[in-house]
Amino acid sequence: MLRYRIVPVTAFEQNCTLLWCDVTRRAAIVDPGGDLPRILAAVEREAVTPERILVTHGHIDHAGATAELARELGVPVEGPQEEDRFWIDAMPQQGAMFGFPPLSPFVPDRWLHDGDTVRVGGVTLEVAHCPGHTPGHVVFFDPVSRLALVGDVLFAGSVGRTDFPRGDYDTLIRSIRTRLFPLGDDVQFIPGHGPMSSFGEERRTNPFVRG
Repeated sequence: MLRYRIVPVTAFEQNCTLLWCDVTRRAAIVDPGGDLPRILAAVEREAVTPERILVTHGHIDHAGATAELARELGVPVEGPQEEDRFWIDAMPQQGAMFGFPPLSPFVPDRWLHDGDTVRVGGVTLEVAHCPGHTPGHVVFFDPVSRLALVGDVLFAGSVGRTDFPRGDYDTLIRSIRTRLFPLGDDVQFIPGHGPMSSFGEERRTNPFVRG
């Protein structure tokens, strides 16, 4: 079974998530935007072994510390989809713009695509390409535990911004309605910011996508 701990990081209070298989105690760190001591303290507290880093998209608050963490742990990076390469290549400029410490770009060991899968110990996560907030945004879904990690695609009561370069509102709404909601109303999701919710709750009440 998949377990998780949410670790808010950076001044943006981004939900970095530590995921692990409760049988193997092997783990993935999803969206390490910064505050590495806080992330590593969660790893130690849960007594798990990180085996990979997963990235939903290339914005600084989600991916800013990816290169440093990958070097420190010696683990591969998977995701996002390659259309976000321009965001990752611009990581130093993003850092300077938002007052982050010097940051390094990175090249994922594996770019992800719609329909791919990734492993966390004995758990298999499904990958959905959900553009709109960024063109290469991906979402991770565990069909057994009914848990999705949706980055900045969908929030409790809101949706991701689309005013960044190559963002597109219509594409974002289509991603939510055609890639996320069909997974089922019972699916709980961890957003990139703020509290968890379910796809059913958002389909019923979220003013951007209800109905």
